[in-house]
Amino acid sequence: MKPPSAADIDALARAALRSIPEVLRRHAMDVILSVEEFCDEETEVEMGLESPFDLLGLYRGIPLHRRSVSDIGMGPDMIFLYRRPILDYWCESGEDLERVIRHVLIHEIGHHFGFSDADMERIERMELDPP
Repeated sequence: MKPPSAADIDALARAALRSIPEVLRRHAMDVILSVEEFCDEETEVEMGLESPFDLLGLYRGIPLHRRSVSDIGMGPDMIFLYRRPILDYWCESGEDLERVIRHVLIHEIGHHFGFSDADMERIERMELDPP
């Protein structure tokens, strides 16, 4: 059995994006989604990672709550999903791959909104276990 390709991860991420709450999704539609094997070396150094396997995803951009008119001309908001670390985590954890990708995606979208980790965990719990 072949491991899921970057295209497979991308398809799962786009399906997960369609499943998140509309209130979040409508503000994340302009964010570019990119699946890479690993983060680049600059990111690895910048974040002080011991290994490129330590980072499953990354939001690059200016969070919505920090934007101003002077931000015009800045690069696009991007969410990177790192295929090899995601697959490594998936194999080690035994979790469902779709759930892992959705979790990483929600976490990175949360950074786009400027949410805390606790906020993102609460949103994900509500989605998985609606009241």
